[in-house]
Amino acid sequence: MNSSVNGKDFITTQDWTVEELERIFELAAELKRSKREGKPTPLLAAKTLYMIFFDASTRTRNSFETGMTQLGGHGIFLSPDKMQISHGENARDTANVLSRYGDGIAIRHCAFREGNDYLNEVARESSIPVLSMQDDVYHPCQILADYLTIREKFGETRGLKIGVAWTSAPNYVRPLSVPQSLILMMPRFGMDVTLAVPPEFRLMPEIEEQAAANAAAAGSSFQISNNFEDAFTDADVVVPKSWGPLMHTTDHDEGFALIEKYPSWRCGTEHMKLGKQHLIYMHPLPADRGREVTDEVIDGPQSVVYDEAENRLHVQKALMALTMG
Repeated sequence: MNSSVNGKDFITTQDWTVEELERIFELAAELKRSKREGKPTPLLAAKTLYMIFFDASTRTRNSFETGMTQLGGHGIFLSPDKMQISHGENARDTANVLSRYGDGIAIRHCAFREGNDYLNEVARESSIPVLSMQDDVYHPCQILADYLTIREKFGETRGLKIGVAWTSAPNYVRPLSVPQSLILMMPRFGMDVTLAVPPEFRLMPEIEEQAAANAAAAGSSFQISNNFEDAFTDADVVVPKSWGPLMHTTDHDEGFALIEKYPSWRCGTEHMKLGKQHLIYMHPLPADRGREVTDEVIDGPQSVVYDEAENRLHVQKALMALTMG
């Protein structure tokens, strides 16, 4: 399959134009229909994707690996502790060798101040496309799935309000990549974004600045509030999601204490009533039930989390077909 993005890396949506991203959504919808109709789509026959996971996953590994199978290719799971990376092999050598063997490299590396740097180093050295499966700065494939889900539910997205709200989940410190990718891409498609966050949980300043610039260029809006309810008020879509206070502190104990400081930042039915009647609840999963969200919300009629998770498969198939075909 020939396209203007053939061979192009996908580490952040910022590197892709709206028109290029639209190609992904159009093909994803087509591939989704084909799967439901049982039509084969061997767009990557005999192609190989190397998937390097520095961090564990459920949806990411299975959606990429299944997607490669459905496209007629093969996804190979690689764990750094079973590779020479564990013995000190650098990104240059790994990238050059895998480039001689296969057709794409996908990497998940969320270590703070490490992951994105590693992905970009591999991309510089690789002669085949490098796809992000999440790093410490961006999670672009998740946001592709989020947007496809929103478009399926509402059609036109311009003028919709999406609330991105921090939530309290003390079981571990999550990366900033999901909210950062949300606030970056959604304004580019005409959505008004409200980021509701306690002061200690602000995102990277440069990402917030880019989000504001994206909104200004697209004629949408981006605003930041320290009030949880502001993300829900008059919203069409809400994504209540936990992340760590990494711009405030990287100290483990201090970070957990800050998370525990805001136990009321939890999505419940009372918050969903603040939005429009058709308000939908989204979450990339896994959600910390009882801390991030109540069962009544995540299992309720406004929740689209399983549609959202399914769409990871379809947008990633489209992405792989366009870049690796």
